[in-house]
Amino acid sequence: MADMIHVHAETPQPRRITQIAEALRAGRVIAYPTDSSYGLACAMGDKDAIERICAMRGLGRDHFFTLVCRDLSEISTYARVENTSFRLLKAATPGAYTFVLPATKEVPAWLAHPKRKTIGIRVPGHPVARAIAEALDAPMMSVTALAPGEDMPLSEALDVRDAFDRQLDYIVDAGATGVEPTTVVDLTDVVPKILRAGKGSAEALGLDPAEA
Repeated sequence: MADMIHVHAETPQPRRITQIAEALRAGRVIAYPTDSSYGLACAMGDKDAIERICAMRGLGRDHFFTLVCRDLSEISTYARVENTSFRLLKAATPGAYTFVLPATKEVPAWLAHPKRKTIGIRVPGHPVARAIAEALDAPMMSVTALAPGEDMPLSEALDVRDAFDRQLDYIVDAGATGVEPTTVVDLTDVVPKILRAGKGSAEALGLDPAEA
């Protein structure tokens, strides 16, 4: 059974966050809360852990993982950010958005989208998710915690354990989350485009949700 680590949702305990970061560095797979739902995550570039997550979710090798960064400056290490995109990112981070950007050479080729050479990146607004990314001092690779055959993301730690149990190493329990997905914004072209409308407000970015 996965170990359950209880963390305060607003003021996560540093010792427990350090424990989680050390587990990620050691190749462990975790479930953790975000500002949209629970997610499944591992350290960036850990092929074995990524394959475990793909097996848990029933995903193909070409599934688009999200790079979870601690702040805006870390995004620029792994994605090419133009001036216009930077202003939008600054307004939207941290928050419930995922941005599709051209990947830099810092992203392993097998992690970027195979055809477009892009990467999905987000800076979550949830204090626990951000604390983990900061303690790790590197991005996490993440997907939504979605039970096989289900359409609704998991929003409770106990439901995550019921769905995945021994397939996970740790579950970070910080209480219930929402179930609405992030808003996905494509920043690979001159004009930003909403690929999926979600929790993040399109209007707050100066975009038209009707164009999603």
